[in-house]
Amino acid sequence: MDDHTQRNDQNFPTSQLEAADGPGRNPTHNLTMGEIISARFSRRGLLKGALAVSAISTTVGPMALIAADTARAATAASAFAFPEVDAGVDADHHVAQGYDADILLRWGDPIFADAPEFDPVNQTADTQRRQFGYNSDYVGYVPMPGAEDPSSHGLLVVNHEYTNEHLMFPGIVKIVDGKPEVAAADQARVDIEMAAHGGSIVEIRKAEGKWQVVKDSPHNRRITADTEMAISGPAAGHDRMKTGEDPAGRKVLGTLNNCAGGVTPWGTYIMAEENFHGYFVGELPADHAEAANYDRLGVPDATYAWGKYYSRFDVSKEPNEPNRFGWIVEVDPFDANSTPKKRTALGRFKHEGAESIVAPGGQVVFYLGDDERFDYVYKFVTTGRFNPDDRAANMDLLDDGTLYVARFDTDGGMEWLPLTHGAGPLTQENGFNSQADVVIETRRAADLLGATKMDRPEDVQPNPKNGHVYVMLTNNTKREADQVDAANPRAKNAFGHIIEIIEDGGDFAATKGRWEVLLQCGDPSVAEVGATFSTATTANGWFGMPDNCAIDAAGRLWVSTDGNNPKATGRTDGLWAVDTEGEARATSKLFYRVPVGGELCGPVFTPNDETLFLAVQHPGDGGDDWEGFGRASYYEDPSTRWPDFKDDMPMRPSVVVITRQGGGKIGV
Repeated sequence: MDDHTQRNDQNFPTSQLEAADGPGRNPTHNLTMGEIISARFSRRGLLKGALAVSAISTTVGPMALIAADTARAATAASAFAFPEVDAGVDADHHVAQGYDADILLRWGDPIFADAPEFDPVNQTADTQRRQFGYNSDYVGYVPMPGAEDPSSHGLLVVNHEYTNEHLMFPGIVKIVDGKPEVAAADQARVDIEMAAHGGSIVEIRKAEGKWQVVKDSPHNRRITADTEMAISGPAAGHDRMKTGEDPAGRKVLGTLNNCAGGVTPWGTYIMAEENFHGYFVGELPADHAEAANYDRLGVPDATYAWGKYYSRFDVSKEPNEPNRFGWIVEVDPFDANSTPKKRTALGRFKHEGAESIVAPGGQVVFYLGDDERFDYVYKFVTTGRFNPDDRAANMDLLDDGTLYVARFDTDGGMEWLPLTHGAGPLTQENGFNSQADVVIETRRAADLLGATKMDRPEDVQPNPKNGHVYVMLTNNTKREADQVDAANPRAKNAFGHIIEIIEDGGDFAATKGRWEVLLQCGDPSVAEVGATFSTATTANGWFGMPDNCAIDAAGRLWVSTDGNNPKATGRTDGLWAVDTEGEARATSKLFYRVPVGGELCGPVFTPNDETLFLAVQHPGDGGDDWEGFGRASYYEDPSTRWPDFKDDMPMRPSVVVITRQGGGKIGV
């Protein structure tokens, strides 16, 4: 997710940018992760691993660690072998020497045989529905059943998170008194935006060493903000889900602001609805039954003008419509006529993603982050068991299970607290009359259980090789010194950190476990930052603002970032390879970097680790932040025209495919 609070410096209205992650809307006195880490630091007898390094660094500083650890660093054996990319800023992308980074799909590319070619000055909603969408975030790869080589033929499933109007549409930006202003959106522009949201399912095949789109595939599909979807699980049919257009409360038009996601063990595509609050306008009376619920989520935020033309996005006209967003959506990518389902059992909040793994007992476990400052980490454990021999038997597993929220303790232990109606405070006395109320107001339920307030939880990725779980915490500059805790150790945390969870007994369905801080991010040469990269990490290798991540087939961790401001850090976002085992633990290397203004999303590997897919969002944004450009960036005057570099083409968010020259596995 793009933290627009770092990018909204060009006087563009926030409607041109992604909806904010917010200042932190958690009103509770629950312990923050910083308070927990701070308390754990004081328990010296319990410090170990990366946490011990974190504690020491807060006392003696990174430079002292460098002096003390030189010999160990020199002999540490990294799991990664590639020539590191130089960190920096320019108009193009860069990948490690010996690799090719090819553009596979760009915004506007036709994904059907009869779809029109992209014409940026004559965009329409109808053409956009037949073309690849905007700002790709999550990228998943699903091998084609029966493929001779599962790593050379499959379906690419891609989320289109949001739109940047000032980069997307010609003729809407004017410079007034040296500052850019964006014209108000008309309905035609809104309709194009709605068609550019959602997701794409595209069949791809590798031929003669290069990946190609299969445009005549029966599986190709665009999902948009108007696609009809079913509502399933505990909230389906509940009064709080009913609207004038859907008096039964069982279907909804569209999905939006889909950030990260996942692919299930049975090959369905998971879309995670994140910052849905920005799409709603209007006002509810202070005493309205949903007022407190919406306030906890920042609804309405009026980032987009959709409510001006479509009453369902105006809470004063359809007060229940926001309850129909903020869910996990499941799509069968092999049936282009299937109805996507919003799986309400997994809770409603600002979902970053939903990565899954099969537990030893056969339950399927989904890990979920709520991407806002001071919000929580969740997981969902299905009641039913995964059947690898019967795909149909798995298709409704997500409608029945237990949703948990994480509490991280100062002694390094943790507990998953069940969000179950009737358990603890989740009763009628507190306004929870059924499990439907619990999942509709997941945040408030988690508040009452005493969950740990985190620094923007984004991707949460289980590792099937070592049994650990990695939590990306992007940043939290709103955390004050008296709010630090064991799992969020830094006040004014501008660079974020990564938590490592070890579930009891190696069972992902366990309700208890332990945790460590794998990394505190940022520039380790600046002592006050408190970064804890290993001393083998070079000046190019450190990163900040971890966002998405991937585990390759070898069990190695790859981390993409969101928020590296060129003016502040001298680098763009990119993809870093991070060692998690042995003496090289916490060593990081830069593998790929995006063009100026871009954010890197969606790292995913083919099963054989020989292809890596990445998504580059909003290249060309934030021109003021790069001294090589030094002014506001918009359609007619962008800081880069990546990836086409043609005068008649705007910048285009794209999916990049990386392969090794001559073939072979990535990063070895």
